[in-house]
Parts: sequence; structure tokens; C-alpha cells
Amino acid sequence: METRIALIGIIVEDGQAAEKINRILHDYSRCIIGRMGLPYREREISIISIVMDAPNETISALSGKLGMIPGVSTKTLYSKLPKDESRK
Repeated sequence: METRIALIGIIVEDGQAAEKINRILHDYSRCIIGRMGLPYREREISIISIVMDAPNETISALSGKLGMIPGVSTKTLYSKLPKDESRK
């Protein structure tokens, strides 16, 4: 199956969303290469970066599920590297 490298940027404006975010990220943990979270206390938001190596459908599904949580915004950036057909 073809996979892509992607970065999902997440802005969390509602701290109550943390439990839902973590539950969803756990469901996709097999595809997540790394995660970095930055609390921006002065603005009362959190910024999370998720790096994935997964099929397009999986990346889109994760981004979409996160973006449907109230108080959460996402944006996905894909690598221009050729798709990897060797991972199955």
C-alpha cells in the first residue's frame, strides 16, 4: 500500500478537547512517527504537530476526525517525496 509522509498541524482553543484528541491519536498511533505539543499559555491555546507515514486515506481520516472536535482546527501538509510502495 502506498504511504505518504505528512505533517498535521493542530490548534486547540478549548482545553476540554484534550481527552478526545488523545483518544483519536492513540487510535492512529501505529502510523504516527512523532508528536510535539506546545502550550501557549499567554493565548490559552495549544499547538500540536503530528508527523505520519500512512496512506492518504488514513492521514485524511485522522485530520478530519480531529477537525470535527469543537475548538480544534487542523491543517495537513504532505511531503513531495515519491510515494512508498515498498511498505505493506
